[in-house]
Amino acid sequence: MAVKIDKKIKGYSVLTPEDKAREAAALIPTASVPRETVEKETPQDNIIQMHERIERPEVLIGSTYKIKSPLVEHAMYVTINDIVLNAGTEHELRRPFEIFVNSKSMEHFQWIVALTRIMSAVFRKGGDVTFLVDEMKAVFDPRGGYFKAGGVYMPSLVAELGAIVEEHMKSIGLIHDPEMSAHQRAILAEKRKQYEDRAKKNSDVSAVPSSPAVAGEDARRADGGSAVPGSSEDIAVTGDGASFPPSATLCHKCSTKALVIMDGCATCLNCGYSKCG
Repeated sequence: MAVKIDKKIKGYSVLTPEDKAREAAALIPTASVPRETVEKETPQDNIIQMHERIERPEVLIGSTYKIKSPLVEHAMYVTINDIVLNAGTEHELRRPFEIFVNSKSMEHFQWIVALTRIMSAVFRKGGDVTFLVDEMKAVFDPRGGYFKAGGVYMPSLVAELGAIVEEHMKSIGLIHDPEMSAHQRAILAEKRKQYEDRAKKNSDVSAVPSSPAVAGEDARRADGGSAVPGSSEDIAVTGDGASFPPSATLCHKCSTKALVIMDGCATCLNCGYSKCG
């Protein structure tokens, strides 16, 4: 049968037997299935996610952390309570639900109450709440920060609260700290050993006077004079079991006083950072 084409041909395709079969199947009427029946037959995990409509349980599990800062007279105790979602299933989640700060010091009472209420509201809202850590750790005190045990620098009291929240989120699996590889740990251990060996060697050399001038210099030091510029220092424990030289400077990467000069290059003995790459 001839077919007259009175329009411009813009494209074409070859009709295959499979296309004819699909067209024929589409013409066959099918019985409609109620939506309720489909939802009942479809397997559902019923995974509960954190949202603001979840009511507070009678009992919550949590942890309490102590802050001893030189900026306040009395210690501060930070309590973070968690809610467990989908308990007993493979989708079990532990998420922070509320935070409290208690202290004998009433100097910072107003802003602490306001901060903890806002943080608790953000926790209950759900979603990604890890952004609170970066926002709080970026707060600087115009009067200056302080060093906590282990030589870690804290720019403000709010920043230390952020560090505690970060530590708690890591403990419940909400934040995963990137661990150093075995190769990085081996390099860091080698650098620490090199620094300790060099310090020990310098101390052994300075302990034996090689000339009367050196002996006279040692006598002046014993009398309270200045130290020899080339003398070495002992590696002292600065807190939290971390041993770094007392003259180590602050590392901008890990905020720890563990940056020393090795072979003319600034190297961190805590995180392995090196200015020379």
